[in-house]
Amino acid sequence: MSEIDLLRALPAVKRNIQMRKDAKDPAVVAIARQYGEMYFDGPRDYGYGGYRYDGRWIPVARDIVAHFGLQPGMRVLDVGCAKGFLVKDLMTVCPGLEAFGLDVSLYALMNCEADVVGRLHLGTAERLPFPDRSFDCVLGLNTVHNFPRSRAIKVMQEIQRVSGGRAFVQVDSYHTPEQKELFESWVLTAEFYDYPKGWISLFEEAGYTGDYYWTIVE
Repeated sequence: MSEIDLLRALPAVKRNIQMRKDAKDPAVVAIARQYGEMYFDGPRDYGYGGYRYDGRWIPVARDIVAHFGLQPGMRVLDVGCAKGFLVKDLMTVCPGLEAFGLDVSLYALMNCEADVVGRLHLGTAERLPFPDRSFDCVLGLNTVHNFPRSRAIKVMQEIQRVSGGRAFVQVDSYHTPEQKELFESWVLTAEFYDYPKGWISLFEEAGYTGDYYWTIVE
């Protein structure tokens, strides 16, 4: 396993922490965890506040292609692909790459980019509907933490199984008690989160051998 920031090219996200903290309650969290229209395209209180394609994943896709040495004809899976923006951009920066996605949200898949129609699968990361080592690279960006710890282990085992260890995951984490407090005031969907040391223990328990990094709320 190696720690590497493959999402460093993403623009910084502007977050109104106080507004989210004031609005967050169990009902809001429950709606957000349905991963439907309110989560993606409803008010910011419930999630993204409008999840639309703007090309921001193109430089990330370039970094992923370079890091894994991806070439036309190779197969890539984005677990938790939402509307398929990264799937689209991976194929844009590497024409001929066979990129696919999987997400639990029917709403997201029904509102995907036209370029990825037929490439996105409805399903859960706990049971990836693909054979062992059927992908040259598997990605799980800000997805694994949306499961309780025991189920997150299963997700990591599935990512390992279909990738053979050529994979990258990014998860919610923090380095200080202050960052932890800030994160907890913002988070809606994460069910398991920990300091990096705790996450690395989970990865090892799952037998994961791929790469990883952290999403830190600032």
